[in-house]
Amino acid sequence: MIPLHCHLDSALQKALSEVIGSDNGSPPGIDSVSDIGGGSISRALLVESGRQRYFVKLNDAGLAEMFAAEADGLSALAGCPAVRVPHVFGHGVAARQAYLVLEYLPLQALRERTQGSAAGHALATMHRIQGAQYGWHRDNFIGSTPQSNTWHRNWPFFFARQRLLPQLERAKRHTQHNQLIRSGERLSEKLAALFVDHQPQPSLLHGDLWHGNAATDASGKLALFDPAVYFGDREADLAMSELFGGFPDSFYAAYREAWPLDDGFEQRKTLYNLYHVLNHLNLFGSGYLHQAERMIARLLAEIAG
Repeated sequence: MIPLHCHLDSALQKALSEVIGSDNGSPPGIDSVSDIGGGSISRALLVESGRQRYFVKLNDAGLAEMFAAEADGLSALAGCPAVRVPHVFGHGVAARQAYLVLEYLPLQALRERTQGSAAGHALATMHRIQGAQYGWHRDNFIGSTPQSNTWHRNWPFFFARQRLLPQLERAKRHTQHNQLIRSGERLSEKLAALFVDHQPQPSLLHGDLWHGNAATDASGKLALFDPAVYFGDREADLAMSELFGGFPDSFYAAYREAWPLDDGFEQRKTLYNLYHVLNHLNLFGSGYLHQAERMIARLLAEIAG
């Protein structure tokens, strides 16, 4: 066993011990700590205390708000009994590190046909949770990028102002993106043309639904984590689930059985995934530039008829 001090500063160890101790009702104490895979943004640890296991995320203290937003999103998703999310035990800052303490869930990849069907039905059930407007009561993050969620009653306006334009503004840091920015701003101005026959209800969204943020728990229930929640068009979740693949066909068939999609989804899918491609462009560099340019050109051509 690796000594705790190799993993945790004493102040951080104390803070985590207090969170864990308040959960299990026993004197605070950590038996073991080990690094595990948990994503590219934060360090992830498996912490054991007695018979309990915890999933702990660590990052720079300046990103404490990111963990607070994640905890808020998980609490919102937990309101849907059809899905499983890790319980949040606590979050805060200690020893110049932000921390988030979650329930450790043994998970399996969402690959089997029966698992996919159950997950599709579960997601449709979650999307039935609806708000009065588009947005969320707080801003949060898409990956490590701030995501604005100011409330609005008009969906195309919300998506243009709170999703596309902030990403285009970030892209202005690079002069080689000038053509992309001009065409993207033109698309944002014309966005309502894509929604003449589609007026979505504000559904509760995961917001970052790629295969790395979804799995099944030991009972076969859809498990969701690392959310970027808001109320929006349910198609945005489905679109992103297709962006990087990894979901079985039975997932989509079951979702459509539970709640059929409107005509024109393939067109709107390009729009919704443009947001994530732009975010990847801003986070990871110009390897996503041509993909984003092609997506914008396709959407502008469809608007022009």
